[in-house]
Amino acid sequence: MSDPRQDDGGQGSARSGLAWLLADMTLVTGMTVLVKASASTYPAVQLVFIRAAIGLVFILPLMWRHRQHLRDVRHPWRNISRIACNAVALSSNFIAIGLLPLATVNAMGFSRPLVTMALAVLLLYETVSKLRWAGAAIAFLGVLVIVSPSSIVWNLGLAAILASVVFGALATIQTRMLREENTTVMMVFYTIGLAVLTALPAYLVWVPVEPQDWGSLLMIGMLAQAGQYCWLRAYQSTSASLLAPIGYLSVVFSAAAGFLFFAEIPEPQVFIGVVVILVALQGSLFLERRIAKKASRPTIE
Repeated sequence: MSDPRQDDGGQGSARSGLAWLLADMTLVTGMTVLVKASASTYPAVQLVFIRAAIGLVFILPLMWRHRQHLRDVRHPWRNISRIACNAVALSSNFIAIGLLPLATVNAMGFSRPLVTMALAVLLLYETVSKLRWAGAAIAFLGVLVIVSPSSIVWNLGLAAILASVVFGALATIQTRMLREENTTVMMVFYTIGLAVLTALPAYLVWVPVEPQDWGSLLMIGMLAQAGQYCWLRAYQSTSASLLAPIGYLSVVFSAAAGFLFFAEIPEPQVFIGVVVILVALQGSLFLERRIAKKASRPTIE
C-alpha cells in the first residue's frame, strides 16, 4: 500500500492539501494583522525574533512527545538548507520592505507560485499540465493588474524582493523533498533557526515591550507556529505544483483583513485583479478535471 502523503494525484490528497493551505492563510492573515498593528511601535526584526521565541516555547510539548523523532532526523542537512533558504528569503524581504511600498512587496511576492511550479518541474520532476501553467500565468496577470507595475523602477529593493521570491520558492521545494520527515522535526528546525538568526539583529534595535502589548505578541507567535504546521502539512500531502497557484488566494485574505481591521478600501483595479485570479485558478482546475474525466471514460467500439 502506498503512502497517502505521496499520492499527489488522488482527490483526497488534493482536498487535504487545499484545506491545510487555506487554514495556513487564515492563521497567517491573523498574524499579519497583529504585526501591522505593532509595527509602528516595535522594529520588524524584533517582532520576528519574538514570534520565533514564543513559537519555540509553544512547541516544547511537541518536542518532548516526539523526542525520538528529534534524535532520528532523516535529513539533517536538507533541513539546514531549507532553513538557510528561509533565512535568506526573510532577510531579503525585510530589505525590500524598507525600500519599497508595502503593497509592491506583497504583490511581487505573488510571483513565487510561478517560480515554485518551475522548480517543481526541474527539481522534483513533477508534471504540470498546460492548463495549470495557463491558469497560473493568467492569475499572475491579475496580480499585475492589482499593483500597476508601470511605476516600478529597478533598484536594490526590487532585487531584494526577487531574491526573496527565489529563495522562498527553493524553501518550498525543499519542504516537498522532506515529505518523509516528521512534521515536528521540521517545525523545530525552522523555529530554532529563525530565533538564532534574528537574535543579534533584534538585540541591536530592541525596544522595551510594554506590558499591555505582550498579549498581541503572544498571539503573533501562536498564530505563526500554527500556520507553519498547516503549511508543512499542506506541502507534505499534495504536490507543490498543484498548491502553488492556490497561493494567489491570499490576496483575498489580505484585502478582507485590511478592510475589516484597518478600514483600507482597495482601488477598483484590486477587485478586477482578484476576479481575474479566481477565474483563472478555478477555470484551469475545472477544465483539467473535465479533460481527465473524458480521458477516463471507457470507449465503446
